[in-house]
Amino acid sequence: MNSPLDRKEIDFLDPNISHFVWALGADIDTDALAPGHAMKFGMDVIARHCLESVLPNFATDVKAGDVIIAGSNFGIGSSREQAAAVLVMHGITAVIAPSYNGLFFRNAFNVGLLLLTCPIIVERPHTNVRLDIHDAKQPLVITEQGETLACEAIPEFLLERVKHGGLLNELRHQLSRDQHEQNNA
Repeated sequence: MNSPLDRKEIDFLDPNISHFVWALGADIDTDALAPGHAMKFGMDVIARHCLESVLPNFATDVKAGDVIIAGSNFGIGSSREQAAAVLVMHGITAVIAPSYNGLFFRNAFNVGLLLLTCPIIVERPHTNVRLDIHDAKQPLVITEQGETLACEAIPEFLLERVKHGGLLNELRHQLSRDQHEQNNA
């Protein structure tokens, strides 16, 4: 598993790549993502317990590049950043849901986890999807049946944050760029 803080800038969403889907219902709370009983341990232990209450095989079977599709209110509950960071550690490419808890939304983008808000995605099950976010004003989810589902626009600064691997990596990148410009001035 990768640490969300060590992730490098990546071109992570090729619309030609199909992503396996983990389907979840509505109201997935932060305790399901990062269970309270594991919070006294490090992220490696928290990761082993991620989603065990709703998908017992998730932590052992998830692969880098997988996507989560969920119902509304994803990430409700506490403000623990580990709930988003653990999904990044597992290599989740994106979470697609009709709505998110505000604190989870902020934490997710700060650790480099892409959230796509797509109100109709959970109306029927999908096993694989392709994601096209090259136009952040109109991100698309393309299902295995060839349906194209429009998601809400992603603010450019949040998309850049995800591309850098989160807020800390984005700040490191800016600092490095600023130092380079100073040295070349």
